[in-house]
Amino acid sequence: MQNLLDPAILFFVFGLLAGSVKSNLDIPPAISRFLSLYLLMALGLKGGFALAQSGLSAEVGAGLGAAVALAVLTPLAGYTLLKRFLSGWDAAAIAATYGSVSAVTFVTAVQYLDHQSIAYGGHMAAAMALMESPAIVMAVLLANTLRQQAAAASGARLAGSALTLCETPPRAPIAMSKVLHESFTDGAQLLLLGAMLVGLITGESGKAAMQPFSTDLFKGMLCFFLLDMGLSAARSLPQVKASSPWLLVYAVAGPLAHACLALGLAWLLQLPCGDGTLLMVLAASASYIAVPAVIRHAIPEANPSLYVGLSLGVTFPLNILLGIPLYAGVAQHV
Repeated sequence: MQNLLDPAILFFVFGLLAGSVKSNLDIPPAISRFLSLYLLMALGLKGGFALAQSGLSAEVGAGLGAAVALAVLTPLAGYTLLKRFLSGWDAAAIAATYGSVSAVTFVTAVQYLDHQSIAYGGHMAAAMALMESPAIVMAVLLANTLRQQAAAASGARLAGSALTLCETPPRAPIAMSKVLHESFTDGAQLLLLGAMLVGLITGESGKAAMQPFSTDLFKGMLCFFLLDMGLSAARSLPQVKASSPWLLVYAVAGPLAHACLALGLAWLLQLPCGDGTLLMVLAASASYIAVPAVIRHAIPEANPSLYVGLSLGVTFPLNILLGIPLYAGVAQHV
């Protein structure tokens, strides 16, 4: 309940309500983009300052290793399950969406831990950056395999019959070099890592100089951005209502299962409570910006209303309103 009384969360709820009643309240896309970039820059600076103070250690390596392991395991598990009741294209797209991370969910979790005075490592921002791309690469590899299978099946059919005018040849596999370039040169991800590097180099002097920008303005900017996210989540609700009940179950149960997997890794590696909480948040979150932007072009056979609607309309509000305090509470107990 205390989390729901936080101004940032209340602005998100207000955005949900305003969008649900079809208000004309709107945040221009350019301003929304600026807010997103600001939050990532501020988060990167905070992480860099913290790393400059703590330095690299075995604990940092363990946290980053756990993040990479989760980035590989969660999309594989998701695809294996989803392909049982979805096409391979949709299964790969949704698995990539839920195998990647939501920067806004992570930023909100960091704000929650600060409010609760729970310490966490600055390197967890780097963990977020590491977890964004593996799911995209794996989804495109799966899609290319499906295309090769479709091309082989089409070739076998054509061997026994002439090509009809209405038959559409299968798409050629997407070049992996292009996908890797888009994944690792994404502007938001580069900004996060660049800001972290600046914070690491400048240390305490940089922290003092950037205090008004990276700390004092942070809460207000987060409130503004979560208002916009509430409006966007409300607009995606019609797509969610049209989804299969099994997909709705996955949008709720999948993130919880991923968080449990992250909790197990954090416990095995003896990570601090704050780091374990953020690892759970990252594992439970789903991308609704970076991954859909790449998947829309890399796997056009998939239905965008499924992977965007579920991540933004179900999983994002679930994590913001209930998930973050739940993961923190469980991590503290364990």
